[in-house]
Amino acid sequence: MAKGRVTRGRTWVFDPLSGGRPISATTQYITRQRILDHAQKHYAGKFTRIDVRFRGALCYIDAYKEPPPDSEQLARMCRVPLEEYIEGFRNTPTHLVRLRHFDLERWNLAFYTYSNERYEPCIYPHGSWFGTVEQAFDVGAGYLD
Repeated sequence: MAKGRVTRGRTWVFDPLSGGRPISATTQYITRQRILDHAQKHYAGKFTRIDVRFRGALCYIDAYKEPPPDSEQLARMCRVPLEEYIEGFRNTPTHLVRLRHFDLERWNLAFYTYSNERYEPCIYPHGSWFGTVEQAFDVGAGYLD
């Protein structure tokens, strides 16, 4: 259930950015499968691996990609051996989104901002604070090449 807060005048204000319900093992299994199926169907070849993790009421989605074609030049710029650069790139996740669970079809969304190195709440493209895991994946994956 979404938490709210009481402001100075003792008015309850709905807060979709806190609370949520713990994610059961069954819901974790269903959610992970839905995300992976959606990624395979709509983003095949874009990612080498998708990682879905759960903690309390939160679900984290990370993606892994192959190094870019200009890896040799980038490795030189970083002053690291090419093999080390490629291995590091392959093993470093791109944080896509964090979801807060309210119901199987009702998830709150936070987008990872690398500038602040934290998840920032955002609304879904349809203008709501809540959406599905597939819609959330689209938000995160849509910003990657």
